[in-house]
Amino acid sequence: MTQPANPALPAPDPVADTAALRDATDRLLVAAAQLDDATAAKPSLLPGWTRGHVLAHLARNADALINVLAGRPMYASGDIRDADIERDAHRTARAHHDDVRDSAARLDGAFAAQSEADWERTVELRNGVTDLAHSIPFRRWIEMELHHVDLGIGYGMDDLPGAFVERELANMAQRFSGHPGVPVSVELRTEDGGSWHTGAPGGAGSDTLVVAGSPTALVGWLTGRSTGSGLSARGPLPVLPSL
Repeated sequence: MTQPANPALPAPDPVADTAALRDATDRLLVAAAQLDDATAAKPSLLPGWTRGHVLAHLARNADALINVLAGRPMYASGDIRDADIERDAHRTARAHHDDVRDSAARLDGAFAAQSEADWERTVELRNGVTDLAHSIPFRRWIEMELHHVDLGIGYGMDDLPGAFVERELANMAQRFSGHPGVPVSVELRTEDGGSWHTGAPGGAGSDTLVVAGSPTALVGWLTGRSTGSGLSARGPLPVLPSL
């Protein structure tokens, strides 16, 4: 018997996702406005990155997504992407805040300029990954929510909007489904009876590892924001590929 198929992901709604993204951006900007230069320079929750690195990444990611919508390469190269983040990471807290705000406004303007037909075209992201343009607002929403957590300034996984958590859980299950870096079959099971399969193919009665917990705890593990705290499984959790 084959593994049941995952529930189909809902088609992205770029208008609704853009509205949710604006809200997430506003929340992050309010938090970032409380940083001073010393706290902006302190380590974030991402290894090797300060809070300044996280904020610089968010600003440059907005510009990169504008490139994608315009049919240009997302980044000129991986090395240039990294160099731009490093260049901007050490600025004042005010400069970071204004850059995130202004780059987000530029991206919002690019979203507003898209026609219905534009949203349905195929675009190229990093490393040759392609997707439909209508997925970009949700991709940016992911960046804004998870990196707000990464700043380590009082916004945690439990603060993420429920609608975002549900969507990201399904998204991450799909992302790791059949991934060569996840060689075991995994069933993600939530307390309300939700179930998604990810990792290697598996079937009923196979060696599928059931990992159970709240949607938030599952998303924390799948996105590398936790080591699996709050989850239960009958064996060790697999080490997931980095994002």
